[in-house]
Amino acid sequence: MTPDEALAKLKEGNARFVQSPELCALDLTKRREEVAKGQAPWATILACADSRVPPELIFGGLNLGELFVCRNAGNTADTDVLGTIEYGGEHLGSPLIVVIGHSSCGAVKAACEVAQTGAQLPGHIGLMVDAILPAAKAMMGKEGDFVANTVRENARRVAGKIGSESEIVQHLVHQGKVKIVHAVYDLDSGKVEFPA
Repeated sequence: MTPDEALAKLKEGNARFVQSPELCALDLTKRREEVAKGQAPWATILACADSRVPPELIFGGLNLGELFVCRNAGNTADTDVLGTIEYGGEHLGSPLIVVIGHSSCGAVKAACEVAQTGAQLPGHIGLMVDAILPAAKAMMGKEGDFVANTVRENARRVAGKIGSESEIVQHLVHQGKVKIVHAVYDLDSGKVEFPA
């Protein structure tokens, strides 16, 4: 599957999820047997850990073995995530990388609060939010909703970081084997928006 075919398949699946989520039923037993000996996911997704944003469901009820998923609060790309994404592209042949933020993201809201007030968050939560803080600072004072703007900007920046900090991904992109995009999922409508 090409990167563009993978992206079209995700868009088609999200449209199915939005219009007729009851049609997203799976035959998990049969598929589990098919993928038990190996995997060949056609998309790598970096999503927020938010329990309302399961990539396999929001992209149309995808089955086992279709998506290679990384999740953490705020969909950030630390060393572990970058290594996972590299593995997906280099070893599993996943042709598409999608960084997906979502509306009302708690981690992004926290970063916006820190940007506005200088609040200090405890423990590793503060360190996690630090990764989102540059996007929040860049969106301060911009027209529109601060949190929504920061969600989009964070997803865009993380996609850029993957493309700039991973030599493996850079090489795959240069060869036309991998494409990196960002998107935003709306919790209310179920729609995934892929900016042009």
